[in-house]
Amino acid sequence: MHDRTRKLKVSTKEHDTYFDRHAVRIVAMTGRAAGTAYEIRGERVTLGRGPGVDLAFDDTAMSRQHAVIEFDNGAFQLQDLGSTNGLRVNGNRVHVHTLRHGDRIELGTHLFQFLVEESDDRPDTYELSVDSEELR
Repeated sequence: MHDRTRKLKVSTKEHDTYFDRHAVRIVAMTGRAAGTAYEIRGERVTLGRGPGVDLAFDDTAMSRQHAVIEFDNGAFQLQDLGSTNGLRVNGNRVHVHTLRHGDRIELGTHLFQFLVEESDDRPDTYELSVDSEELR
């Protein structure tokens, strides 16, 4: 029996979101969380010591609600939420900053790197077909 197989990739969904097509994360470079990657999956992610934040860190130099990363119109904005010690991006003190891949964010005693990479996490889906005459 000779199977005839066609390999067809299913088209992408029209309602895919930015987060379906990109891996977005911050990676702790220094501080108690050093070496840990935190995935950013929502349009608004708050950071701080907690409680009441999306990403909480054991860092007394961070405010309870220190900063927020917001995704809007294809860009990520980092904003200070009135923290005591402020925040820095690439060594510069900022209140609001449009983040780019590779930016280094300082919050408290932690240094994070902001990473955005294209993702192909969706599994490949194939359609298989067999000539019906060969099945007899």
